Amino acid sequence: MNAPMMNAPINASAELLRVSGLQMRFGGLLAVDGIDFDVRKDEVFAIIGPNGAGKTTVFNCVGGFYKPTAGDVTLDGHAIAGLPSHMVARKGLVRTFQNIRLFKNLTVVENLLVAQHRQVQAGLLRGLFATPAYRRAEREALERAAVWLERMNLTSVANREAGTLSYGHQRRLEIARCMITRPRLLMLDEPAAGLNPQEKLELSQLIDQLRKEFGIAVLLIEHDMSLVMGVSDRILVMEHGKPIVIGKPEEVRNDPRVIKAYLGED
Repeated sequence: MNAPMMNAPINASAELLRVSGLQMRFGGLLAVDGIDFDVRKDEVFAIIGPNGAGKTTVFNCVGGFYKPTAGDVTLDGHAIAGLPSHMVARKGLVRTFQNIRLFKNLTVVENLLVAQHRQVQAGLLRGLFATPAYRRAEREALERAAVWLERMNLTSVANREAGTLSYGHQRRLEIARCMITRPRLLMLDEPAAGLNPQEKLELSQLIDQLRKEFGIAVLLIEHDMSLVMGVSDRILVMEHGKPIVIGKPEEVRNDPRVIKAYLGED
């Protein structure tokens, strides 16, 4: 994981996720209004903005936790707006959370096995009678878990309860739990929160590595600007629920509208 980070070339025709006219209203509060963006295959796309800009609301609408008031969300051309989160996940869009949501009383490896329950395809009767198909599915699930334990440097803590891990290890386990489901789009909500500088560097390298090796797209919310600027291909900046600008990191960094949103003006 020491390879230098390089932004992969973007194929403009290889659109994976499309968000159009997204609006989310909570009673009389219009939390998100007029959000339009696309995420392309193999791309790292970031959404940034001051606190209260509406970033997490957009994430929750895309991931199936909120049903948008208006607008369309499509994944590879198929409408997913309003679908519950478990159905969105089955279509290949998975996410982490700002507040880590692991099964903290289960071991690390058990967390990875639980994540595979939809793919194991081993029914109750097969399990009760320990049929060959059940044993094979169980063995394959363990093998996949071992691969991701090794990849995430978690093998040494595989049998520890997830809640006893350091914050950095918990973040890695959360990402491993997503990746073991073989997603097409990985959504990361504040993945650098609580990490030390070395862990943030390793996270940047991990995001870049996952994109390159597995061909997935990454949709990212993050406050750490050095991480965002270093790993993103394009960035959407939001303020007060509305889009300000969308562009490449160098374009966003120097845009006066972005500077005003973050720093204000006299």
